[in-house]
Amino acid sequence: MRALWIVFTKEFVENLRDRRTLISALLFGPLFGPLLFGAMVTRMLNQNTFEADQPLQLTISGSELAPGLTQFLKSHDVALKVAAMTEASAKAAVRSGQAPVVLIVPQEYPERFTAGSPAPVLVVADSADSQQRKNADRARALLANYSGAIAQQRLQVRGINPLLAMPVAVNDVDVATPTGRAVAILGFMTYFVLFALLMGGLYLAIDSTAGERERGSLEALLSLPVRRSALVGGKILATCAYMCLSLAISLSAFVVVFRFVPLERLGMSTNLGPLTALTLFAVCLPFVPLGAALMTFVASFTRTDREAQTYLTSVLLIPTLPIAFASIYSLKTKSSLMLIPSLSQHLLMTSILKAEPISGLDVLVSAGASLGLALVLAVLTARHWRRETMLL
Repeated sequence: MRALWIVFTKEFVENLRDRRTLISALLFGPLFGPLLFGAMVTRMLNQNTFEADQPLQLTISGSELAPGLTQFLKSHDVALKVAAMTEASAKAAVRSGQAPVVLIVPQEYPERFTAGSPAPVLVVADSADSQQRKNADRARALLANYSGAIAQQRLQVRGINPLLAMPVAVNDVDVATPTGRAVAILGFMTYFVLFALLMGGLYLAIDSTAGERERGSLEALLSLPVRRSALVGGKILATCAYMCLSLAISLSAFVVVFRFVPLERLGMSTNLGPLTALTLFAVCLPFVPLGAALMTFVASFTRTDREAQTYLTSVLLIPTLPIAFASIYSLKTKSSLMLIPSLSQHLLMTSILKAEPISGLDVLVSAGASLGLALVLAVLTARHWRRETMLL
C-alpha cells in the first residue's frame, strides 16, 4: 500500500504541472459541456417563447373567394398578406423564402362551400424547413378549427345537436411533473457529465503510460523493486482523482448554469440543486474506476502520446454509446439494465433529475457491475505490465 500511495502521489503532483492535463481535467472538460448545453437550451426556450408570441405570417391567394375564412384568420391574429398566386408560383415563393406559408383558395371553393360539400384549400409549405413546418402546422390547426366551427353551425341550422357529431370526448390527463417535463430537454445532460468525467483523466492516463514509455522513463520505473500491481494501481488511482475533480466541477457548473435557464417559461422546473448534484456524484462515482482502468489498459498498449490519443479518443465513445441507445429506444430504469455500466448511471441520474424514487438494489447492482469490470481491467493491465513487451 505504501508503494501504491507513493506512485499515486507522484503521478498526481507531476500532472499538476502539466498545463494540458489541467486544462482538460479542470477547465475544458468540466466547464465546456455545461456552458454549451446551457446556452443551447436557453436559445431553444427563448426561440419557442418568441415563436409563441409572434403572430402567424400567412400569404393568402383568393381571399375574396372565402371572406368568412379570411375574417376568421384575422380574428385569430394571423398576419395575412394578400397576393394572387398560382400553385406553381406559390411553390416557387416558398422555396425561395419569399413566403413562409401560402394558402391558396381555388375557384371552386365558393360553390362547394355553399353546396355543403368539402371545399378544398391548398397549404403550400416546405416540410424540410423546421421553422416553416411549425408555421404550416399552426395554419392547419386554425383551418381545422374553422372547419369544425362551420360544421357545428350547419348542424344547428338543420336542427341537429352538434354534440351528436362528437361521440367521444377526449380529455388529456398529463401525469408529468414540471421536473419530469424538464428532463425531456435536460436528459442529454448525462452525456456531458460522463464525457467530462472521462476527459478529466484522459491525459493523465496517456502521460503515465505511453508518455513514460516515449520519454524513456518507463524502463527505470519498472526496474524498481515494486510490484507491478502497485505501479498500475497508483496510476489508476491518480487518474481517478482527476476524474473525480472533473466530475465535481462539471456538476457544480451545471447547478450554476441552470439557475439562469428560463425553464419556467414552458412550465418546467429543474431538480438540480446542491443536494441533487451530490447524489449524482455518488451515482457516478463507481464509474470513475472503470473509466480510469479502461483508459490505462488501452494506453498501455501504445508507444507514443499521439498513438494513445488516437486510440483513446475512439475508446471514449464506447461508454457513451449506451446513452444514445437509451435515448433512441426511450429505455426506462430496469434491474436488468443496471448491469450495463454508463447506461445504468444514465438511467439512475435521469430518475434523480425527475425527482423519482430509485431502488437501493438498483444502485448497488449498478455500482457492483462498474466496480467489478474495473477490477477485471486493472488485473489485466497489471498482467500486461509484467510482460517483457512493456520495455520494447
